[in-house]
Amino acid sequence: MNCAMCNIHACKNNLKNAPQNCPSLDGDIEKIKEIYKTEKNYTIAKISTKLSTEYGRTRIEETIDFAKQCGYKKIGLAFCSALANEAKIIDKIFTYNDFETESIICKVGGISKDTVNLSDTKPMCNPITQAKFLNKAKTDFNVVVGLCVGHDSLFIKYSEAPVTVLAVKDRVLAHNPLGAVYLADGFYRNKLFPPKNQF
Repeated sequence: MNCAMCNIHACKNNLKNAPQNCPSLDGDIEKIKEIYKTEKNYTIAKISTKLSTEYGRTRIEETIDFAKQCGYKKIGLAFCSALANEAKIIDKIFTYNDFETESIICKVGGISKDTVNLSDTKPMCNPITQAKFLNKAKTDFNVVVGLCVGHDSLFIKYSEAPVTVLAVKDRVLAHNPLGAVYLADGFYRNKLFPPKNQF
């Protein structure tokens, strides 16, 4: 299974053209289709599928439309302290669009990095507490704003409400990590494909 390297992508057109190792031909697909019919999955799948064919909106506009059409009332914002200004604006946007918001910063609790056996005086990010506090607030839908790689994973793991990512942190590229991907054959090539040690 290596869809990233496939040049056919028969799943988008005609499965008759699919290569033998195509996961689209797996018999489990029919069983998985039934999972979409469960109540919570059905609503999310239907609305996100509908919205994915409507172009011309920014990510935040699409998030607002999605949340409204799902009937979500309370939005949780789990944000990185490095994006505190952005989180304030995002909170205002959601509030203006008739959502109740709960927001929680990554450094909540000010817990020491020695919790994970690192010697550093600065507090560590605390994504599990972010998730637990939003769970306690009974948010309908949680929005991640700039959590670090891995911290976002822990937040998603412990969030009881569905989660989407509005912004990812990339300190070098103004929070646009695809910039490096678009430059992978040019300026960033040596950083992304460094010469391997020869032994």
